[in-house]
Amino acid sequence: MNANEEINPDNLKQSARGTFDEIKLFLSGLLDVRHDTDKEETVETIKKEISFKGHNAWILIFSIFVASIGLNVSSTAVVIGAMLISPLMGPIVGVGLSVAINDIDTLKRSLVNLGVMIGLSILTAYLYFLLSPLTKLTPELEARTYPTILDVLIAIFGGLALIVAKTKKGTMPSVIYGVAIATALMPPLCTAGYGLAVGNFEYFGGAFYLFTINSIFIALSAFVVSKLLGFPLVKYANSKRRKRIAQIATTIALVVMIPSTLLFWKLLKQEIFVSNADVFVTENVMYENAYLIRYEGDYENKTITAYLGGDVVPEPVINTWRAKLLNNKNLSDVDLIVRQGRDDGDVSTTDFVSLSDRYSRAVETLESRDTKIRTLEKQLNDLTTGEIPFEDLIEEVKINYAELNTISFSNTLMSNFEKIDTIPVFTVEWDRGVSRQKRNTNNEKLQKWLALKLDKENVEIREQN
Repeated sequence: MNANEEINPDNLKQSARGTFDEIKLFLSGLLDVRHDTDKEETVETIKKEISFKGHNAWILIFSIFVASIGLNVSSTAVVIGAMLISPLMGPIVGVGLSVAINDIDTLKRSLVNLGVMIGLSILTAYLYFLLSPLTKLTPELEARTYPTILDVLIAIFGGLALIVAKTKKGTMPSVIYGVAIATALMPPLCTAGYGLAVGNFEYFGGAFYLFTINSIFIALSAFVVSKLLGFPLVKYANSKRRKRIAQIATTIALVVMIPSTLLFWKLLKQEIFVSNADVFVTENVMYENAYLIRYEGDYENKTITAYLGGDVVPEPVINTWRAKLLNNKNLSDVDLIVRQGRDDGDVSTTDFVSLSDRYSRAVETLESRDTKIRTLEKQLNDLTTGEIPFEDLIEEVKINYAELNTISFSNTLMSNFEKIDTIPVFTVEWDRGVSRQKRNTNNEKLQKWLALKLDKENVEIREQN
């Protein structure tokens, strides 16, 4: 083209349209799965995997034992191995497919087999944890006691991957095994059995709730993909029966989809609330010579409760925090509750005086009584030279760590053969239900707090054997 030749707008439009059509064609070929879908074989394969008897029953029992042991000793590798051999996925996919193609007989068979599988799984796990000498709540078990938005998303995309893999001509076992691991259907059932064995129905309910959510969204994914790929509906000779079956299938789909959508939305808002609360507390709840021990966000009651230690924070400062919370568009309907020092009532703040302030007030009050002053001077001198104010410390410790059963103290002499140091050693015993991960976190926080409180570099925390 010559430099002086005018550009024709029509040619540009035609060229752009051609480029767009080429991209559209490329994406269509890249993402289209219809040409490689074998609908008849898929339906037959899924129906075969619904069956639950003989070999499948024993495989499920053994895999539940393996998963329970893995959760019991907090071994992720063992839990993954159990999920690979578990036959739990078949009836769940069968439920989604049967609703999509109006196959009531297959739906009944899927639900019956799924119910038997669930019952057998929970019973096996219950018997294992009932007889096992190891009944501690491990991090692996604790992680399966409540659902989060991530569990829902994993179930949705895992279910989509599973049904797409099953519709492909030939098998894709790597995808199917991967989905079995990602969706993690078996660990919640084992945790439900654990909850029954230790008599904790909160664990049972949370774990079974997690399993139910995963199952619903996997079935829902199978339903949606089957509909999108146009799987043929089951034909019935009687037109009235066909119509009634279609109505039943539609009703079941709506009954499952509507609550599932509401649940997804609720979990999403709860996760957003927790994230916003964390950002707000981290950026705003701070004051000189005071420190944040922990905070709790309650989505249901719309509250953020902050537990503070150190110097008392004045009410005007707390009011500025509340004003910032009110102006936060994401948390404008949330109340801030601040608890300081010995606050164990329903009020938001209470008079808290640090250890040094308490001594100062005592000296001022008893100034006229020489004997009392000498006693306080001795106590203050002992404090600065190494004596631990144990009675004062344990009151605050119990408020901040409700799960702590006992705490004891002793001084330990330690030497590196060059010098001898006296190390304060605190021995703690936590509630049985506190997980190892939480105990480690609490021990670390307690160690830092005691070091700050006692103004000592070396403070050691040990757990009672």
